[in-house]
Amino acid sequence: MPGAIRIFVAEDMAVLRDALTALLALEPDIEVVGETDRGDQVPSLVASCRPDVLVLDIDLPGQNGLTLARHLQDHRILVLSALDRPGIVREALDAGVRGFLPKGASVDALTAAIRQVAAGGLAIAPDLLNAAMKDGKNPLSEHEQTILRRIATGATAADISRELHMAIGTARNHTTRVLQKLGARNQIEAIRTAERYG
Repeated sequence: MPGAIRIFVAEDMAVLRDALTALLALEPDIEVVGETDRGDQVPSLVASCRPDVLVLDIDLPGQNGLTLARHLQDHRILVLSALDRPGIVREALDAGVRGFLPKGASVDALTAAIRQVAAGGLAIAPDLLNAAMKDGKNPLSEHEQTILRRIATGATAADISRELHMAIGTARNHTTRVLQKLGARNQIEAIRTAERYG
């Protein structure tokens, strides 16, 4: 399928993995290029099939999904897991995961998240993100917090790029990531969300 989003699925429950791959195969712009039931097989299989997005469970035999995410940070990873407690979501964000959905998510939510992650965005279920933030843990890295503080003072992307010695495009990308992590539609909403959660 030329131009399709290439997906790799790592899920140890055979029935769920088979259902996922069958449902994803029905999408005209998604192609499942690999699958496994073991975490320790993921790195070699991913290297051979080169997917655009990895859909990982956390609780995998051999190696868990969060450990994999930390080792595969140059890949776009979406976690689909029943382990959706706030601390786990925060740990996933720290590991560089680009998407996180509970296993109870609809097929429409999953395919939308896959497309968002493939496009370079973040796709974290809003209730999971809110719970992670209420847990007292900040979803923003120190660098992202610095950028948000500068935005709050009225700094533009050009100002931020000059002050933090980065390209203007990089400053814009960091700003977009801050908005996505906070589930905000714009910079004002991001500032208010950050203030609300301290």
